Amino acid sequence: MGTLPEPTSLRYFAMDLPEKFKSLVVAPLSDAHFGSHYFSGKHFERTLRYVDDNSPVYVVVNGDLCESSIKTSKGDIFKQVGTPQDQRDWMIEKLYPIRNKILGCTTGNHEERIYRECGIDISKDIANALGVPYRPEGIMLKISFGDNNNGTKGKPYVYFCYATHGYGGARTASAKAVKVERTSTFVHADFYIMSHDHVSNAAPAIYLMPDNRTVLDTKTGFRTGSVKAQRKLLVKSNAYLMWGGYGERGGFSPTDLEVPLIMLSGEGQPQVRVLI
Repeated sequence: MGTLPEPTSLRYFAMDLPEKFKSLVVAPLSDAHFGSHYFSGKHFERTLRYVDDNSPVYVVVNGDLCESSIKTSKGDIFKQVGTPQDQRDWMIEKLYPIRNKILGCTTGNHEERIYRECGIDISKDIANALGVPYRPEGIMLKISFGDNNNGTKGKPYVYFCYATHGYGGARTASAKAVKVERTSTFVHADFYIMSHDHVSNAAPAIYLMPDNRTVLDTKTGFRTGSVKAQRKLLVKSNAYLMWGGYGERGGFSPTDLEVPLIMLSGEGQPQVRVLI
């Protein structure tokens, strides 16, 4: 009898990218729902072309790439395009040309349908075929690139990303956004990516971080240190589903089909910003 697999406790994957980069773009890729009749192949292909044609642009894959309808799920197995295996294979074929630009991969609730029923993880299949890091629950990435950070030759710019597919239901923009804000209170990162809710938005959050370096205050005789403002960015990512089907019947608003682009600075002061 085989042994149970080790639990995938949270550890980060370190990505050392070229020091020549003066900036970097990270594009979340999630909620394609390939297999659904409402899948917008035009917008999905546009994202892939943008990633393939531009440098430096990288991708974090964040679940629900495939519709993965099965008999016990809410999806309609009679209307989906292809079987879950067909959908998996199609997605591998589409992502393979940009595999060297994929930083990491998680799974989504649609792929989990299959895992819960029969223990087969098609998101892991996709990640293995592409040769990229995979952690189903969420993935933390250490992204290093550039040079001369803080005026020090040989010191790269370093950013931490935490990505997880998301959970639950929500209808208003605020209810959807609060999920990623909640996650940011118990996992430290420079930017967070959460998907699932089919909405694009981004919000900065400022917190105060004490600097461990101290100086002597000659007036009081006490050693003191500064407290600096740090910025973390909370990002919700888009989907590639046109309006209709269960979304229309359930009273959900149309999806923003354009991917948010997270921009990391590799010169001057470290900075994270987003273009939607």
